[in-house]
Amino acid sequence: MEENKRAESSLVPGTAAGGDSSLQVFASQSNFESAQRMAQALASSTIVPVQFQNNVANCIIALEMANRIGASPLMVMQNLYVVHGNVGWSSKFLIAALNTCGRFSPLQYEQVNAGEMDSWRCRAWAIDKTTGAPLYGAWVSLRMAKDEGWYTKSGSKWKTMPELMLQYRAAAFFQRAYAPEISMGMRTVEELGEMAPAEVPALRGGVAAAPGSFDVAQLKSADDVNAALVRGQIGPEEAGALRARITRQQAAHDLAAALDRTFAPTPEGVAEEGLFAEK
Repeated sequence: MEENKRAESSLVPGTAAGGDSSLQVFASQSNFESAQRMAQALASSTIVPVQFQNNVANCIIALEMANRIGASPLMVMQNLYVVHGNVGWSSKFLIAALNTCGRFSPLQYEQVNAGEMDSWRCRAWAIDKTTGAPLYGAWVSLRMAKDEGWYTKSGSKWKTMPELMLQYRAAAFFQRAYAPEISMGMRTVEELGEMAPAEVPALRGGVAAAPGSFDVAQLKSADDVNAALVRGQIGPEEAGALRARITRQQAAHDLAAALDRTFAPTPEGVAEEGLFAEK
């Protein structure tokens, strides 16, 4: 009983041994079993986003990510989005994570909004609490947004909210330079949305499928279905139906194989084996 309590507490942000909130899910079998129980409770909720509903595997991944960055699992789930088949963080969440990580002062923005709009620029900065020195991120300008193709992207907010988008991108640059572990190598939703599908690194198989072009016939196992669900290529209802179909197909295959072994012709002089072997 005491061992189970210790295992469960190590999965809660900020309560790991020695104050370390790093991931403990895969540290031991008991920890993994505790994570499974937590994931089952989360997967049964209708409050969590659809990519986590009825999907224990995705919830376990969310628990891992939450523990790595010391955040609430529900907060992590609510701020993970699938864009072009890849997972990204909301910029607001990354800014909040930077402000609460304890390593820096709250993020500040230096903005220059004078002259022509193309010259508008912004950079994020903060004080390193260890050294007391100011840390500056890279400058982001509207000219950069246009040159990189972000400004002209369909549905882009750069035209209607240029100052906010400058801050979001500046914060992402700062985070990537000084605390890349917070995002765990993932881009922001805004960055993913401004990239063409061909530019976005695929999670599996080398190619990110475009919406509406995904062929479910290529899903051969439950692991394949789970991967497609987290990419946003299929919905939770379709994923459930596909898992059931795969289970039925596997059961039929196993039964056919068993019958083949049972009724296979036995070479002369070799004792028969199987369900109907003569005694």
